[in-house]
Amino acid sequence: MNGRTLEGRRALVTGGGAGIGAEIVRDLGSRGAHVVVADRDADAAGALAAEVGGTSWVVDLADRAMLDGAELSEQLGDVDILVNNAGIQRISAIEDFDPEAF
Repeated sequence: MNGRTLEGRRALVTGGGAGIGAEIVRDLGSRGAHVVVADRDADAAGALAAEVGGTSWVVDLADRAMLDGAELSEQLGDVDILVNNAGIQRISAIEDFDPEAF
């Protein structure tokens, strides 16, 4: 922690339920930000949001239908900080990698 306060700021961390995303959530929360933990895993997002005093948003970012409309705006409100951490890892030799997946 560098001592910089984030009081009054709202942060959204995608893929925030585990791993690097979870540590980012904890760091932002420790600096005073209200953190929205976005993850497909409802239990992980909810537990981490409760730990840092934030809120959880259960979402599959690959499902575009979940990202359309006013509901998204209502759920998130104004976001000052976005950490786009969500991702899917596929491991394959480059010559066998499906170009669509790449």
